[in-house]
Amino acid sequence: MMIRFPLLQAALLGSLLGFTLGAAAQTDGPLFIVGVCSHELHKGDVRKQPSALISAAGITSVRTDAHWAYVERERNRLVIEPSWPRYLADTRQHGLDTLFILGYGNRFHGDGEKPRSEPVRASFNRYVAHLAERLKGQVAHYEVWNEWDVEDPKSPAFTQDYSRLIADAAGIIRQHDPDARVLAGAVTTLGIESGFAQRLVENGVLQSVDGLSLHPYVHCRGWRRNTPEAWIAWLAEVDQQLTLTAGRPVPLYLTEMAWPAHEGACGISETLQAAYLARSYFLARTLPNIKGMWWYDFRNDGTDRREREHNFGLLRHDYSAKPAYAVLQAISEIVSQYELRGQERRANDDVVLLRFAKGTEELIVAWSGGRPRTHAIETRAGHAGNVQLLDTAQPQRGRFTSDIRWNCPSAGRTCTARIELNEFPKVISTRPVTAAR
Repeated sequence: MMIRFPLLQAALLGSLLGFTLGAAAQTDGPLFIVGVCSHELHKGDVRKQPSALISAAGITSVRTDAHWAYVERERNRLVIEPSWPRYLADTRQHGLDTLFILGYGNRFHGDGEKPRSEPVRASFNRYVAHLAERLKGQVAHYEVWNEWDVEDPKSPAFTQDYSRLIADAAGIIRQHDPDARVLAGAVTTLGIESGFAQRLVENGVLQSVDGLSLHPYVHCRGWRRNTPEAWIAWLAEVDQQLTLTAGRPVPLYLTEMAWPAHEGACGISETLQAAYLARSYFLARTLPNIKGMWWYDFRNDGTDRREREHNFGLLRHDYSAKPAYAVLQAISEIVSQYELRGQERRANDDVVLLRFAKGTEELIVAWSGGRPRTHAIETRAGHAGNVQLLDTAQPQRGRFTSDIRWNCPSAGRTCTARIELNEFPKVISTRPVTAAR
């Protein structure tokens, strides 16, 4: 039995095997944002900022906190931290754009409470205006608050107060920095399931912002419900509901997403974290409304292997690389710059096949979400040769020519190669490599 992923565009409805490819879409930027969350903004010393490591992984956007409390350290005196312009210059130098989170309260206004009352909201708006004016052209995305829904994801009044905050902040940003994109929501899994994201759309926030941001963590959902495949099936339902509510496609930005690699409840190994990273980034491309995903986070927040919050990173706390870093480095170009052309999922054996293209190059990404198995991969390359592939279980090898052969019964017919699939995606080139004589 073969199951197509939900919400495919008409262009993706053709059969994956033997799919005819046209010209790749032309775009001025990446087709998909490969981002990461980082807490390095507040380190103060630009020499210690890991922008080079972030850029080397193929990441193009960094999400970080622009705390209101750091901008207004004295009542009604707003000052940009001197390290912030240095940080922004450093990220730009390494080809990275920045997503600033606006929020977290200020003790001088409502004792640090959320800006729900008029006086606190007015003070918050002054902070937003100060940032947008002083940093014009330096910040690519602003996100209005972070996980507002945590305290009460079910209250319509709580949603309405946030919707008003969004409208005010978005208008202020567009006045001072019209080229910056504005995102809002940062909705938690519980908020998504409790209707908070849907109520935001019903309240008209899409009239103010460029997209809705979500934090759709699933690592604590239990066996078979916490995998990347279960995650994307759930997100497809969320995407469909939001589209129906809005009456049009809703641009979605996954500004936090990850699986923690810790020794405790809901934790997985660093090896499985790397496999899940690859699968989730590839699967995110199967929903066209998802415009980008920011892995949470770049570096472990601590060193306790039993503490969940210390073990989400691509790097360990000492900046040594975990397996996930090398995997993202290997796949980031495909995820961000290649066009998805076809896909299928075989429910009876957990095999997922995705087809990507850039220019004349065609790639098939395949894995098994269950037990390892041998699977016949087909292409219309037209002639025999060795299979060239990238194995994300061994990302340090890069693309290599394997001993596997394409079996082509006759010229112009479908060629087949039998590939051993496991939990790590294999990226298979459809161009056979002819051995030198």
